[in-house]
Amino acid sequence: MDSNALLHELSLPKLPSNMIPQKFIWPKEKTNHDDGIANREELNEPVVDLEGFFSGDTESTRVTAELVRSACLSHGLFQVINHGVDMELINSVNDHVRDFFNLPIDEKMRVQREPDSFWGYSFAHADRFSLNLPWKETISCFFHGNGAARDSEATAFFKSAFRQEFENKGLIFEKYCEAMKNLSLTIMEILGISLGVNRSYFKEFFKDGSSIMRCNFYPPCQEPDLALGTGPHCDPTALTILHQDQVGGLQVFSENKWKSVKPRPNALVINLGDTFAALSNGVYKSCEHRAVVNEKMARVSLVFFMCPKEDKVIVPPKELVNKRQRLYPDFKWSDYLDFTQKHYRVDIATLQNFITWLVSHPTT
Repeated sequence: MDSNALLHELSLPKLPSNMIPQKFIWPKEKTNHDDGIANREELNEPVVDLEGFFSGDTESTRVTAELVRSACLSHGLFQVINHGVDMELINSVNDHVRDFFNLPIDEKMRVQREPDSFWGYSFAHADRFSLNLPWKETISCFFHGNGAARDSEATAFFKSAFRQEFENKGLIFEKYCEAMKNLSLTIMEILGISLGVNRSYFKEFFKDGSSIMRCNFYPPCQEPDLALGTGPHCDPTALTILHQDQVGGLQVFSENKWKSVKPRPNALVINLGDTFAALSNGVYKSCEHRAVVNEKMARVSLVFFMCPKEDKVIVPPKELVNKRQRLYPDFKWSDYLDFTQKHYRVDIATLQNFITWLVSHPTT
């Protein structure tokens, strides 16, 4: 079934459950909706106010680092407020994303993501997978270490996606990713403090890193108990910054149950990924999460993934290995990224399976 046909089925009016395309039905142990989505327990993650840290206040910095540490030891997610990212910029990107997803399917397919590319539109990742498809559409962009996206692939994407307004909208997306990268470097500094290493260690490590922006659109689903917007997984990247609308749907696995992450106005959600878990020598957790869908309301999220530079070797600082056995061997970020794109569908055990694969497929 091609993307056009799948989108047609996804857009059908309410149908009996046995009419939902089988490709979108997830195993019960993955959905685990027995207690009902509406009654889902909320995660008690810290909401970290960054104003004091930005002002250089010593006590505020200490409290900030402690809050971040408690979250990263527990489940790997927290929210930030007074984060310094212009909400008008966030809202502008959100509006452009909604406009794009409201286009007719044939127009969206003009920028369909090609194999081995991070750029473009994807419907339910049907170009990569055939079962357990996520109930969503996405557009993805890749930004280089300096935050810029001014290469031929980027220009072609924005020109096809936004026609005559491509240059202005492309610059808005670029500005958004620059702002998110600056924030991610701030978070890296706080993570360094919280782990007791040089506060600039992780900030310097990621300063020349690349980033991926993914915009998700989750349409209403006639049988939300059978489908998932995104299946259970840990992000393979280092750090994720999420802006979610007020519909909600993000959930974190904590204390052996799925808990909802409450949308908070003007807040951004921060979660750790596998690469930072490896950099911390397993001290901090990669956040296990998923997205559920809604029967009546569509949902949009803007996701920024912070990555190291492609040739960086992932090795923890000496302070984190002196009194703790190494949990992971050294590996290049480019090898892990390649593993997730060509050999393995990301889930909650991606890093462990990559290490197993790496041992049997030594790289040069």
